[in-house]
Amino acid sequence: MNDRRIRHIAIVGGGTAGWMCAAALANALKGNCRITLVESDDIGVIGVGEATIPPIKLFNQTLGLDENDVLAHTQGTFKLGIEFVDWAEKGQRYFHPFGKFGADFDAVPLYHYWLQARANGDKTSLDDYAMAWAMARDGKFTPPTHDPKLVQSTYDYAYQFDAILYGKYLRGYAEQRGVTRIEGRVIDVNLNNETGFIENIVLENGPKIAADLFIDCSGFRGILIEDALKTGYENWSKWLPCDRAVAVACAPAGDFTPYTQATAREAGWQWRIPLQQRIGNGYVYSSSHISDDAAATMLLWNLDAAPLADPRHLRFSAGRRKKFWNKNCIAIGLSSGFLEPLESTSIHLIQSAVTRLLALFPNRDFDPLAAKEYNRITGAEYEATRDFIILHYKATGRRDSELWRQTAAMEIPDKLRHKIDHFRSGGRIVASDFELFQNSSWLAVMIGQHIWPDYYAPLADLRDVDGAKMLGGLRRVMAEAVSVMPGHTDYINRYCPAVTRQ
Repeated sequence: MNDRRIRHIAIVGGGTAGWMCAAALANALKGNCRITLVESDDIGVIGVGEATIPPIKLFNQTLGLDENDVLAHTQGTFKLGIEFVDWAEKGQRYFHPFGKFGADFDAVPLYHYWLQARANGDKTSLDDYAMAWAMARDGKFTPPTHDPKLVQSTYDYAYQFDAILYGKYLRGYAEQRGVTRIEGRVIDVNLNNETGFIENIVLENGPKIAADLFIDCSGFRGILIEDALKTGYENWSKWLPCDRAVAVACAPAGDFTPYTQATAREAGWQWRIPLQQRIGNGYVYSSSHISDDAAATMLLWNLDAAPLADPRHLRFSAGRRKKFWNKNCIAIGLSSGFLEPLESTSIHLIQSAVTRLLALFPNRDFDPLAAKEYNRITGAEYEATRDFIILHYKATGRRDSELWRQTAAMEIPDKLRHKIDHFRSGGRIVASDFELFQNSSWLAVMIGQHIWPDYYAPLADLRDVDGAKMLGGLRRVMAEAVSVMPGHTDYINRYCPAVTRQ
């Protein structure tokens, strides 16, 4: 039988994307395929902290990594969700929790009973029914229980860590499993004259590297997927006008909050990601609405403590490659596309891409159907995630600056319009395929940004349930559970204090 197995994989680019790919492939292939990663220390990265979403835990568990060890080596903290400040209007806040709102006690989803109570004059916030927020508000953390009868099972969590240190951690893991790292800068890519496939890459002052499968983790430039293969880019700036960011870390200030914060500013939004030894900060903004200097000044004005370095600037265009898998090249990370980090999706999109690659892993014949399916699913995931981010811009009541007036008035994708219309009509959350964010996430943002349903589920009025009484009991049980939990900082100091000093 003719052996058509992939014998050599070359990954171009390190960082979080490259080393996540290398670690996952090394773990899955068990030394049966040579893996080479090429990166250059001369190419800088912006490392001011990275927030994640709950599926990152599965990625680490698949690799067999110990959670506390990862956080200790990446200055990590725990994340229960994201607090959004000034998005619906100035002075208003809401929380996007990880997990569910409360515990369903009837066939009707809990939030419809909350809407029913609100229609009867109850002023309690929806946030008050999320265990993740009850804990975050009080600065508490402990892992959830697996007992579904307990309210302590209704929340989830992710991490806030130094992405550069995470990449280094995974590098050690990958190299221990046979991945070869080569220092160098790619200066040329040679294609096969007949097939158009990549035959080899040429390094500056170094060798040519031939491989069967190439993975492009080279960042925005896309050395392989774009410079060599001319794949093309689908620009989404008409919906996501922010095209620049300025980032800086500052000294820590008090306890580590177990959540990320996103604060709307005049021309964009500012992130705050608390790590153990510093706070990562950045201002994502539209260059059409504020200058680079003014954006940096705004960021520095709104830090918790003194900056630890000079601000660093980044330019980008929201969008995606027209193909993620082209010929014998797969783009993963920033080389595949970019969505601003408003909902902390960057690392997850790397994770899902690697998982999808393993599910559709090719041989040297490179079945075009596998590539087509990979591109279909990845494109749908990008678009669904894009729509969730667009929702934050569209559903704003702010009219105090040109950016917010522009986004409030813009036309939006049909699928997003469909979702909003259903929710505004009767509080229905409709889903489509390949959605990363589930119903509770859409509920948090739509209610948080004042998309109010015209009515709640009619079934709630036909059930023999005292919704108000059940909601009150749920709040009491949640408060009791949170009161005995350890503080977030105390938990970290006990189980995963940072071992890396910078």
